[in-house]
Amino acid sequence: MGQSSEYFLLTTKDGKQLCGYIWDIPEPSACITLVHGLGEHAARYAHVAEALNNAGCAVVAFDQRGHGKSVASTSGRRGHGESYEQMLDDIASLLDVSAHRFPSCPQILYGHSMGGNLVLNFALRRKPTLAGIIATSPALRPAFTPPALKLAAGKMLYSIAPSLTMPNGLDVTGISRNPSVVKAYIADPLRHNQLSAQLGMDILSSGEWALQHAREWTLPLLLMHGEADRLTSCAATTAFAQNVPPALLTFRTWAEGYHELHNEPNNAEVLEFMCQWVRTVLGSK
Repeated sequence: MGQSSEYFLLTTKDGKQLCGYIWDIPEPSACITLVHGLGEHAARYAHVAEALNNAGCAVVAFDQRGHGKSVASTSGRRGHGESYEQMLDDIASLLDVSAHRFPSCPQILYGHSMGGNLVLNFALRRKPTLAGIIATSPALRPAFTPPALKLAAGKMLYSIAPSLTMPNGLDVTGISRNPSVVKAYIADPLRHNQLSAQLGMDILSSGEWALQHAREWTLPLLLMHGEADRLTSCAATTAFAQNVPPALLTFRTWAEGYHELHNEPNNAEVLEFMCQWVRTVLGSK
């Protein structure tokens, strides 16, 4: 387990092709559809898929527009999503793949960082029928104050040159306290540090929208965030959690945790907490 047992191409509503992955097991009890974060790609979650496989779940994922192996077949621009609604449509298409491949399985949608922003907005805006949502370190707000000049440039370029990309300025040492994770991330040829004006501004605005509409939440939700995350705001995730109906929410912060909880030194504990939540949602022990 843990290796991609199947590779596929997902054709999007606007005719693009995204590279997808399925980590399958015999007779899964659930299917987890995974949405990765900014600048990375789905293959970085092989060990997460292995943990979920061991907990009885199949996993389906893809490289988002402008990311991983999907770059060449979409806009050709790293870090550009073309439109936020299209990215939500892509998630809907990926969920269709999951439901078609595992028709008897409860479906759970899981997103990290930018993917966390997307899955929270997807649940609030599209009202899907799912067994639950997992969001880790969701990019509702940055953990730092973006430079005023960069924000002003982003707002201007959003209208006149939305696909123009620039370095995202994120400190890669903030992804994990494990130096080997940071080293592998820097050396990974499929990761990048680019962000288009449109995608950057869409992430910011959709994060604020989700915070304003959190009271409308209707699905079982696992929210997790590291208290020492320097990339996305743990305080914003806490504010979101405070407005979700308590009966639907499991919220866990991790003391000293950096951005990628699934890649932290205590990642086995993090992944087991996630797997136990899945078991609880499914009504099993």
